[in-house]
Amino acid sequence: MSYSVNMTPDGAMIIPAALREQLGFKDGERLVLENDGDGFTVKSYRQVVREVQAEFKRMLKGREFTVDDFIAERRFEAAREEAELNDNS
Repeated sequence: MSYSVNMTPDGAMIIPAALREQLGFKDGERLVLENDGDGFTVKSYRQVVREVQAEFKRMLKGREFTVDDFIAERRFEAAREEAELNDNS
């Protein structure tokens, strides 16, 4: 279904209530506009977060990665960077 809206001189548009309800947009919710070349897509911020989380989950599939793993990796990298700085001094 298509909807027609007017844009105000300052760029504001009103998303029709029926469409907001259909998309699950709540009053005051943060929205994200994505330029797709010929127009744009409107998504809720929470929808974008879910998409990013799903992408990371796909990328880490089959690989267990915990906060402890992350901290250990960062400590290793920090030690390596410090050693490089000391070598270059």
